[in-house]
Amino acid sequence: MNTTYYQNTDQFLISVDCIIFGFQNKELHVLLTRRPVKPLKDEWSLMGGFMEKDESISEAAEKVLFRYTQQKDIYMEQVAAYGDVNRDTGGRVVSVAFYALVKVEKFNTSLAKKFDARWINLRELPQLVFDHNKMVKDALMLLQYKVSTQPIAFHFFNDKFTLPALQDLYEAIYQMPLDKRNFRKKLTTMEILDKLEDKDKVNSKRGAFYFIFNKHKYHKFLAEGKRFSL
Repeated sequence: MNTTYYQNTDQFLISVDCIIFGFQNKELHVLLTRRPVKPLKDEWSLMGGFMEKDESISEAAEKVLFRYTQQKDIYMEQVAAYGDVNRDTGGRVVSVAFYALVKVEKFNTSLAKKFDARWINLRELPQLVFDHNKMVKDALMLLQYKVSTQPIAFHFFNDKFTLPALQDLYEAIYQMPLDKRNFRKKLTTMEILDKLEDKDKVNSKRGAFYFIFNKHKYHKFLAEGKRFSL
């Protein structure tokens, strides 16, 4: 790469910050850490890092996600770029934010101790460093739109799920209750789920049947000109 063309232009850093969402105890959570370096050392922060010269923005985000979760093939999506001149008190830094959907059950608890990381209920989000609270707000708005138009919410589950758990998830994302009959009617109409024989008898007295998302049925659903809507 030729580095002589832009020698007379200002130089600044590019970082990535990841809003890592997890679903547990019927609530949406965000993985936070205590910032390990100055400025604002030990304050609450999103997971992030600087982009290196030989990697793309997406590769930098994947690096950060793997470092803090040790999970691969995580669903992630770019939210926005944040470039206010004084957004970072440590210097001129432009940050590109990504949100990611993580299965909390697969999260290695030893990582929490290593990075002083913890899952914080979205409703109890503390004051974060820089503009990270705005990043979370923007990411949630994008997530709310995406789960209403695409079946990405299933990335929160370990394969199978119950309909009550799925509704709990959507209510946690939308931050509001949903009508049970209407919610299930929409799911039934789309015919993209397969009902299993086994039941969840831990969280339901009568036992709630498990379901799985059927990708083949979903692609057929789209091929028929139908649209996902929840």
